[in-house]
Amino acid sequence: MSKGKVNIALVQHACAPDFDANLVLAQQMVRQAAAKGAQIICLQELFRGQYFCQTIDVNKYNWAEPVPGPTTNVMRTLAQELGVVLIVPVFEYA
Repeated sequence: MSKGKVNIALVQHACAPDFDANLVLAQQMVRQAAAKGAQIICLQELFRGQYFCQTIDVNKYNWAEPVPGPTTNVMRTLAQELGVVLIVPVFEYA
């Protein structure tokens, strides 16, 4: 087993109420990290929307999505394109 160097990037951004805009921003930031040599890229918790887990809010339950699903499909394609490993936290249906 080779003892090579692995570059890791953590991506964090301010989330807007617009889920799609947050996804586009995350993709841009992943591309930037990969261009700088990151091989493993970790996104922030619940990166597609504003963080809401400090309190229980049943109105947010509809934000949950399946895995595989819309977010993981987009990010899987991006990871394959860039040749990186992406850690993509999503609010998953239980």
